[in-house]
Amino acid sequence: MAANIELKYFNTFWLKKVKTIADVAPDFSATIVSVSGVTFTIGPDYKNPDGTIIAPAPAGLDDTRMNVGQEVSMAYVDGISGATVNYTSTIISKTNDTTFVVADSPTNFTGTPVITFGKITNFDSIPQAYQATPASDWLIEESRIRGGYNNTSVDFGVKAYIVEDEPKQSHKFSGLIHSGIFNSRTGINQTNQFSVGEDITRTIDPANGSIQKLYAEDTNLIIFQENKVSKSLIDKDAIYSAEGNASVTSRNLVIGQNVAFGGEYGISRDPESFAVNGYRKYFTDKDQNVVCRLSMDGITVISSYGMTDYFRDKLSTATSGGIKGGWDAHNKQYVVSITSEIPNQRGSTTENNTLAFDETVKGWTSFFDYNPNHIISLNNDYFTAYAGKLYKHYTLAPNTTDRAVFYGTPYNSNVTFVFNGAPSTVKNFQTINYEGSDGWRVESFFTNTDTALPITESVFVTSLEQMQNALLINRFKAKEDKYYADIVNSTPSQNGEVVWGSSSSGIKGFFGEVKMEVNNTNTGKKELFAVSTTFVQSS
Repeated sequence: MAANIELKYFNTFWLKKVKTIADVAPDFSATIVSVSGVTFTIGPDYKNPDGTIIAPAPAGLDDTRMNVGQEVSMAYVDGISGATVNYTSTIISKTNDTTFVVADSPTNFTGTPVITFGKITNFDSIPQAYQATPASDWLIEESRIRGGYNNTSVDFGVKAYIVEDEPKQSHKFSGLIHSGIFNSRTGINQTNQFSVGEDITRTIDPANGSIQKLYAEDTNLIIFQENKVSKSLIDKDAIYSAEGNASVTSRNLVIGQNVAFGGEYGISRDPESFAVNGYRKYFTDKDQNVVCRLSMDGITVISSYGMTDYFRDKLSTATSGGIKGGWDAHNKQYVVSITSEIPNQRGSTTENNTLAFDETVKGWTSFFDYNPNHIISLNNDYFTAYAGKLYKHYTLAPNTTDRAVFYGTPYNSNVTFVFNGAPSTVKNFQTINYEGSDGWRVESFFTNTDTALPITESVFVTSLEQMQNALLINRFKAKEDKYYADIVNSTPSQNGEVVWGSSSSGIKGFFGEVKMEVNNTNTGKKELFAVSTTFVQSS
């Protein structure tokens, strides 16, 4: 019985180069002349990525600017609804330098908008669109590895083998592989070699999800999976005694034994939350709704330092890719920014929260009004990126004294305190005072029952008349570099309360919460050293 068997040469390599794909220069734009279904015609205003018009204007865009597989995008007005439509598709064929066909046709297209040609994102139609030409493409049969002049020739004897009927590609999301090494002493670079004759792979427990982040520390490789953090020993292995104690020994294999850290915490799918300072690694676990620190003593949940409920609510509603983390080298603190999608009656609203963790106080110290796309520190300076621009923090913008300006928008600074002396006593808070710079005001002051009127910036009393008038308004009075103010109750009076003037004196309650605020516009540096209050036991 006869059989047909597909054979391939075992000793040779086929090399192919397609020049026009690699040379595509994206981000060119052109004006649309007409659209018919999926067929687009463009011209003649062709623009470079910087917005300048190509001069002299060609008859069309060549293959390096407009090509099969490129992403195209534009914004146009819907001809029926009048709404703005952000359209994106890919080129599947090119008729000429001014006409091309896309995969998806725009709906209710109107006008003559500008279309932009992006990078090649779809390779399905490229093999049919590009034909080999002697000028740009070449094929060669080569028996030497990588085609090098002195490289080893392959010779495995028989030059034929049976082709696998259905070759399949496998994806190992929890696997590791290593190449050859780069020898800095000799200059030999083997990082492009993956020896099939050696054990160069290591599979991490797939039950803990995919590998999201790798971090090299000393001779260990820290592996962050979705639900677990572990380390692989490099060029060494661990031998465990009967008591469970581990001792490290050398090993010929590059990737040694994998050792998991205690705790069922991982980095979820948010590797952008990772930050490192020394031997401390910070990250978030969205699945567990916690913020963690990995240090010499293992994994510690730092969100439990007074912020358990806060991070439970914010991380559980965080958007995909909405968690950013970084180390602030200027203030020596871990900064994490969370973008959350908060559901409401009309659907949902987006909420941004950025806050910092300080190791010196082992707590979360500050909230910030900026929402960065990326966080980085360099040479003890702190930078964030937003909307394609890089911003340096803790420095004044040129020709201005404004502080707390983030991404071009000025903000006021505020500090919130809780007064709770004699916690079991119902108190009557009568005055508030602070030590620091002028310009601070009380934005709010309330207890569990009462609310006080806001207190504005300080006034300097120079006469008896000014003193009498100052007693009737809510303003700080400066005295010996300390600022004092009376607390005026804004809560409607109750039966039995003594009322003088138009308001009740003081506010009653078990505790008092006060928010101090200062305007940072053209004010220079403002400091706040201490805030205190006087109270008497309520009668």
